[in-house]
Amino acid sequence: MGALNGKSVTIHAMGTGRPLLLLHCLGVDHRFWDFAAPLADHFTLLRYDLPGHGETPVPNEPYRIADLSEQLADILRSRGIARARIAGISLGGLIAQHFAANHPNSVEKLVLIDTTPRYTDELRAMWAERAATARTAGVGAMVPGLLKIWFSDACLAENPPGVRYVRDTLEKASGEGYALACEALGAADLRAEALKIKLPTLVMCGENDIPSFLDSARWLAANIAGAKLAWLPRARHASVIECPELAVTFLREFLR
Repeated sequence: MGALNGKSVTIHAMGTGRPLLLLHCLGVDHRFWDFAAPLADHFTLLRYDLPGHGETPVPNEPYRIADLSEQLADILRSRGIARARIAGISLGGLIAQHFAANHPNSVEKLVLIDTTPRYTDELRAMWAERAATARTAGVGAMVPGLLKIWFSDACLAENPPGVRYVRDTLEKASGEGYALACEALGAADLRAEALKIKLPTLVMCGENDIPSFLDSARWLAANIAGAKLAWLPRARHASVIECPELAVTFLREFLR
């Protein structure tokens, strides 16, 4: 398992105010968070592409969620940021959990979106299958099925810009970059880490996400001291893309 440093990533910053670092989910890139641009009136939004995603090179060897967390620590140190508000969705939410548990003095507030501390055994097996498919057939082969997990039927039928962005980005995703992230997700067990988090935390989840994510949202809210739980109506896994205005409202109210 190799360590990752922050030198291989480009930070995209916009806005003024306290730093708000935004961690995207599997298979996309920093542009996932374009919906959050209204928050730039009170925060400096900081985004980057995770390893093997977007502009960031594919690592030469496997990595763990802990490595992604330490990469985040390196990024904040290199920019002289002592403390930040941090929000992460799905894969980004696992990174945020690990970072908040191990670098609590570096986090002011934490937002965990459609994420889990550990996947069920069934989903762990699914990650191995997806990694194999990504390497042999490419991520594009999985896009129709992935979109049905990410978005409700009504949202897919409407085909708003967020859906088009996700579809296009997944189709262009690196097979190896995607596979390495799948393997990191399948191996993760952050339940002990989550129990260490003592920070103001908002847990957000689409109310029509798959059952294990609904269970995880409730578990995180119950096991992180003082955490708040917010549901995004009718939304599936990419809940903040499906309900962007409400997501921004929840984020603004909590983060300020």
